[in-house]
Amino acid sequence: MCGVGTAPNCVYSPDGKGTQGHPNEDAHLRFRSEDGCFLYGVFNGYDGSRVASFASQCLTAELLLGQLKSSHTDNDVRRILTQAFDVVEKSYFETIDDALAEKAHLSNYVLPHNEERLKELELEVSGGATAAVALILNNKLYIANLGTNRVLLCKSSSDGQNQVLQIGRPHSTDNEDELQRLAALGVDSARVRQAGQIVGKSSTRRLGDYRVKLNYNEIDLLSAAKTKPIIAEPEIHGSQSLDSVSGFLLLMSEGLINALESAHGPEQANQEIVAMVAAELAQQNSLEAVAQSVVERVKRLHHDVYVSGRQRATYCSRHEDMTLLIRTLNYPLADGALTPTQGGRIYPVSVPYSNSQSTSKTSVTLSLVMPSQGTLTNGTNTASTLEEGTPTPGMYQPASCQTSGDILQPIIELPFSPLLPLSPLPPLSLSTSLFSLSTTPAPPRPLPFSTSLLCLSAHLSADICPAGTSSSSIPTLIPVSSPPSTLPNHPPFSSTLPSSQSPTATLQSTNTQTQSSSSSSGDGSLFRQRGSQAAQPDETGRVPPYVDFTQFYELWSNDHCDGQSTQGGLGPQ
Repeated sequence: MCGVGTAPNCVYSPDGKGTQGHPNEDAHLRFRSEDGCFLYGVFNGYDGSRVASFASQCLTAELLLGQLKSSHTDNDVRRILTQAFDVVEKSYFETIDDALAEKAHLSNYVLPHNEERLKELELEVSGGATAAVALILNNKLYIANLGTNRVLLCKSSSDGQNQVLQIGRPHSTDNEDELQRLAALGVDSARVRQAGQIVGKSSTRRLGDYRVKLNYNEIDLLSAAKTKPIIAEPEIHGSQSLDSVSGFLLLMSEGLINALESAHGPEQANQEIVAMVAAELAQQNSLEAVAQSVVERVKRLHHDVYVSGRQRATYCSRHEDMTLLIRTLNYPLADGALTPTQGGRIYPVSVPYSNSQSTSKTSVTLSLVMPSQGTLTNGTNTASTLEEGTPTPGMYQPASCQTSGDILQPIIELPFSPLLPLSPLPPLSLSTSLFSLSTTPAPPRPLPFSTSLLCLSAHLSADICPAGTSSSSIPTLIPVSSPPSTLPNHPPFSSTLPSSQSPTATLQSTNTQTQSSSSSSGDGSLFRQRGSQAAQPDETGRVPPYVDFTQFYELWSNDHCDGQSTQGGLGPQ
């Protein structure tokens, strides 16, 4: 339901080549609690990533550890959101309190050997962040906006039109409400409007940034303020009922919006970004791919305007970090894959996932969904020297696609045994912290028949709590991909299927806690080539991951052997 795309900042040279000016300072969060509360956020950091990272972690703990209840009213939710931001702000300054005290002490003594330390301390305590946070509780949407990020809600009508609603205005030096707030504190709002920035930033609400929070009376524009003028209090919008709503929610960092507005002007920026998202949703079957594609389109557009030399090129010499978070609301993705109910048979595989920090493990069921049609055959490797009935590793393609001289290009190199006729498994995306497999049953034997199997891409359909955590722990939705490994001395596999026949696989968590004597391997791989004997733990007690295909073999035999005995049987004997 959620995807995130990012791009680092970039500075263009006169020939159009770009270089990153500083490390990425943005952060984001996407979590779901066990009681169906969803929390999303985009944080635009500056002068370092410390504040954005701290806020993304601390805010989650302040909102999703039992503070919000389904029985809460709108006023309760708004109060809890406001309090959470206040706690984040105070907690952050507590973490840099000692460094600030040391900095103040050393500043009183102008000594050569103090200068280097003062620079280190300044880097440690400087920086701030703005935030855009979305909360969905009881199927109602709440938005907490602080600073200059942007939130758009797009609703699709029955005739296919998209209605775009910007939720809240940026808290900046051209916001009339903010200027009036500053004027009420004694600040000369006309000077603020003319300056356009306060200590290098246009935002009038920020998290962190000790310079405008603790030393504002030393800043010319703010020195007349009676109380702290730059605040960390968010503006809360909502609730907005999401019943019967079809569309999507966009949370964007200031860098993304500024890049688009620099290239095309601010007039149609909202409509443009929504049109890009809608176009990608119609083509992609992954929200992560949708979000990243949109960010790349904005990045490319910004660059193309700069190298074109047109009128707006002078505004496009650089862009800041860009982050886009997309949350769909009953909005369909491109139908690029079959679901387990669309003509496929589910074959369960038991997969134990264990946490290396605990002796407990969570039992998970991996389902391999086999297509009901579109059988694959060995299309190019005909010169096999293996025994008859043993599949040859190589290039596979559907029989309907076989033509003389056609050679399919390899898609990915698989981390499987070369005798196991499996097509490519894309990197496993886990909506939880990285788990790995940890158990040591006897390894499966190669399948003794030539029919090609199709190993399917796996996605988590249920959020898995890390082992050893309580039932109230909040699983992260941030994907973790395990990179493919290379098969030495064997050609890679490749397969193609019509998009309408692309099968899928799901993981279902049973959240059962059992004791495990081995720890997680921690490498993130789903499968690993095994020898004839079960692997023994190394000196650290770690065992290579393994998947038990026993139940899969039994069901496959029942379905495809018509009850007849197959010589040698299927799977481990």
